[in-house]
Amino acid sequence: ILDCSHHPLRAHRACRSILMGWMGAGSSNLGPVSGVSGEFSLPVRVYIEDTDAGGIVYYVNYLKYFERARTEFMRARGYDKPAFLGPDSLFVVTQAAVQYRAPARLDEVLQVTAGLASVGAATLAFVQRVYRGPDCLVDAEISIALVDTVSGKPKRLPASLRRDLQG
Repeated sequence: ILDCSHHPLRAHRACRSILMGWMGAGSSNLGPVSGVSGEFSLPVRVYIEDTDAGGIVYYVNYLKYFERARTEFMRARGYDKPAFLGPDSLFVVTQAAVQYRAPARLDEVLQVTAGLASVGAATLAFVQRVYRGPDCLVDAEISIALVDTVSGKPKRLPASLRRDLQG
């Protein structure tokens, strides 16, 4: 078993056992993993378009999986167009630290998680992982910032968003 427990913000053993139980239920519904505060899990099947000639997921596609999970994380909290917070604001990725541990392969069903690690004045930091069963294949720390669409400069997160995410 590959271990992603190095991150101090995660209760990895509890998370892994909850994920195993959730996945074992055969559910394909999007939704939070119960028992893990603030964590969201998204099932993803690996299609041929996701793989290289050897049938393994091309490294950049994990970033796409993480983007989908963050989007659904926000959507589950009532933000219908999560990338945009109004006509003049949007979220952009400012940092991505990714650790690739093992490959995913064609036609596998993965669980992609998104958990909020911290909320800053203009930023959100996420801890994200890709699991195949109990095994962590990829883990990442990804930061996003709210920016003004015209100037590209950071903007303060709305107080209502901060409350929703922290509360």
